[in-house]
Amino acid sequence: QVQLVESGGGLVQAGGSLRLSCAASGRTFPRYDMGWFRQAPGQEREFVAVVRWSGGRTHYASSVKGRFTISRDNAKNTVYLQMNSLKPEDTAVYYCAAAYSDSDIPTRYDYWGQGTQVTVSS
Repeated sequence: QVQLVESGGGLVQAGGSLRLSCAASGRTFPRYDMGWFRQAPGQEREFVAVVRWSGGRTHYASSVKGRFTISRDNAKNTVYLQMNSLKPEDTAVYYCAAAYSDSDIPTRYDYWGQGTQVTVSS
């Protein structure tokens, strides 16, 4: 069992940066691949980024590649999403999730956090 709690969201101007954190409970956290997803009002949840359990491999959605960086610290049971050059279209609730597969498909993930709001003003 893994419990996930996101933090770090907020309101930022276009071009600014935010760093999201996802703190996990449970001794099995290092075994999970960790993903970030986001959901804007009226839209489906979409993949943002994923990092393998070892931290050695990452994958990004094309819309965020080059602007966002996912990382993890297994000693702290935490995964991060550094978001730079933010755009108004990045506005959404951001969720972290845990899975045994470094997938971009939400249904492959077993555990989800409650989400944190990111709002980017133009």
